[in-house]
Amino acid sequence: MRIPRPRTLRARLTLGLVVLLAVSCAAVGVAAVVELNGFLTSRLDEQLAEAGNRFAVSLEHKGEPAAKNDHDGDEHGDTRRQATGTFGARLVDGTVTNAAVVRSTGTLNVDLTAADRKRLAAIPADGRGHSVDLSALDDYRVIASEGLDGDVLITGLPLEPVEAAVHRLELVAGIVLAAALTAAGVAGALWVRWSLRPLSRVAATATRVSELPLASGEVALPPRAPESDPRSEVGRVAGAFNRMLGHVEDALTKRHASEERLRSFAADASHELRTPVASVRGHAELALLHPGPVPPEITRALERIAAESTRMGAMVDDLLLLARLDAGRPLESRPVDLTHLVLDAVTDARAVSPDHRWSMDLPENPVTVRGDAHRLHQVLANLLSNACLHTPVGTKVTVTLEAEGEGATLKVHDDGPGIPEDIQPGVFERFTRADRRTKAETGGAGLGLSIVAAVVEAHGGNMAMESRPGSTVFTVRFSSA
Repeated sequence: MRIPRPRTLRARLTLGLVVLLAVSCAAVGVAAVVELNGFLTSRLDEQLAEAGNRFAVSLEHKGEPAAKNDHDGDEHGDTRRQATGTFGARLVDGTVTNAAVVRSTGTLNVDLTAADRKRLAAIPADGRGHSVDLSALDDYRVIASEGLDGDVLITGLPLEPVEAAVHRLELVAGIVLAAALTAAGVAGALWVRWSLRPLSRVAATATRVSELPLASGEVALPPRAPESDPRSEVGRVAGAFNRMLGHVEDALTKRHASEERLRSFAADASHELRTPVASVRGHAELALLHPGPVPPEITRALERIAAESTRMGAMVDDLLLLARLDAGRPLESRPVDLTHLVLDAVTDARAVSPDHRWSMDLPENPVTVRGDAHRLHQVLANLLSNACLHTPVGTKVTVTLEAEGEGATLKVHDDGPGIPEDIQPGVFERFTRADRRTKAETGGAGLGLSIVAAVVEAHGGNMAMESRPGSTVFTVRFSSA
């Protein structure tokens, strides 16, 4: 199972503090336990040295009468001044011949297992303490020495008091360590939280900035993050972040001013161009109506002037519409029957391009949304015109309308060659064409889909496009009815 890692800096710092404290306390505890165990074991060795091998010697001469007036001895061994639990054993040629232990009631013979006898035989007779685990008696600290008869005498004391003291220290150290870690964790978390408050304020300010719509329009940045001591790391971060916000705010202000000037120029230029363009078109049409003979070349030139004037007038109208939408001017908001608009738009498209195959998938009941009927019709007309201009003859174009709660979804699908992948990311941008070489044939200025996106956005909807060879779908969603 994978252990989850802390995600926040505060949690990591707190965890690191607790881990370092735990390692330090554990090291101190282990050192104390090892030192206590060594100290108590050495004291036990001293006790064994002071006691000597009197009890083991008595086992060596077991059965002999005790010394005169020696009331503390018995036929099983000399227990004078021997602590309860003292162990004695005699080995002859590596074989245990006698083994006994001192009890409060006297001496008790011990039945050793083969493994116990083997362990005792392996103890060197060097007069030094050795630890041995006897299954019949538990852990013992023993000293082995040579007897008078060439045998080996072993005397031992139980390690149970040493082990009990060491285990008690381990328990106390564990409890103290747990309490210290708990207190350190709580105190460390509070301290880290207090220390990182300036950084938390910087993060909160950054979060608010990230939620602002910075793509366009005038943007009001939130108040700056409070700065702390500039000599600290957090203070330097806060200061650098505030300076960065100042630069961003200046850049956004300049960009907004530039966009406003550009919108104003586009609106003014479009408005001023409408009159001369209309005048040029009118004079060209008037010249074409002249009753006298006109050379064919002049007639052709006048016809081209009239056609280009008409196209230029439509382009000026589109630019003026985009300028108004960019300025945030509200559109009409009244109930619009989308079903009726789809029927009219498809009928017009079929009349303009009868070589395409047109179909509709409409619900039984009318679908109504609130908006500007003229602009919504323009959305449909631009989408259908786009399908006509950029697909070959015989392409099937299907318009689907669906009601979704209080909104609606409109889809225009064609089985044409699709939109090139390098064009798709900017298909809704202005002056974007699928193929610049087709400009003279289609007469498009690259504003149709940008007008569609702007009008849909002004209605509170959104646009989506999916295209691949053999299938292109434009989806328009209106969120409110």
